[in-house]
Amino acid sequence: MTTRRTAMKALGALAATLGRAAERIPANKNVKWGLGSNLWTAYFKGTKLTDILDVMRDTGFIGLRVTQFPKFLETYDMTQPQMEKEVSKRGLQVVTISFNGPAQDASKQKEVLESARQAMTFLKEFGASRLVVFSPNRKLGEAEGAFKTMCECYNRLGEVAGEMGFQAGLHNHMGQIVQNEDELDRCMRMTDPKLFKLSPDTAHLHLAGMDVPKILDRYKSRLMLADYKDAKRGVANFQQSIFDLGDGEIDFPACHRVLRSVSYKGWLIVDLDIARQGPRTSYERCGAYVVGKLEPIYV
Repeated sequence: MTTRRTAMKALGALAATLGRAAERIPANKNVKWGLGSNLWTAYFKGTKLTDILDVMRDTGFIGLRVTQFPKFLETYDMTQPQMEKEVSKRGLQVVTISFNGPAQDASKQKEVLESARQAMTFLKEFGASRLVVFSPNRKLGEAEGAFKTMCECYNRLGEVAGEMGFQAGLHNHMGQIVQNEDELDRCMRMTDPKLFKLSPDTAHLHLAGMDVPKILDRYKSRLMLADYKDAKRGVANFQQSIFDLGDGEIDFPACHRVLRSVSYKGWLIVDLDIARQGPRTSYERCGAYVVGKLEPIYV
């Protein structure tokens, strides 16, 4: 009897623990949560793709942004059909690709558009419909007319995306042509809002000196997807300036109120560049922050 009673108590404790864990996993209703593969590709090399997918399944970050495409499949020694199978059986989704190319060079526009088509063809097999576009290296924007040429290329890229049932949107980034607030505003002015959207990264907005909620509010009608990534200014090393959600300086509740104001229905990517206690622990912590602080504002 004692043994049975002890076993029942153990089962009850386990059920309670699992229940608490489930409560800390994002609901993925209007706002759907994902992560980027770059954390593992760049900083946890040798990890199997199936291990990444298991972390996603267990922490509730159910969407994957692929980086370093098309080399990604080679890096993880997996064919596209194999990847589709592994993603599907865990109830996950491939959301987008981190896309870039020499958009500032008019002679290479055809190359950029063809590369974008290849990326979207890959994504389409997973049911994705968003292409996140990074601007070229900042030094490449110094040439005369480079910024204007880049924006013209992005309008054309937006047309191609629309033809394929996709949307394409700019991802701001430190060290790239679109880094500062004036550059972001200029790019948004010089691209057609019907063709080219915005896929902002909150950490890079913050580190470039911007007020993140104000930027989101300014371009709320063009939000296609966003990175929710926390950061602290004044840290010399970029990687060390990135933190789990809630550990940095960004006002995510204010950001979430902007999303609520437009009834945002789409993906938010928590694309960490560092996981101080390992990826699983970081995403468990981020998930708890989402459930505890953000979902009471907007789910």
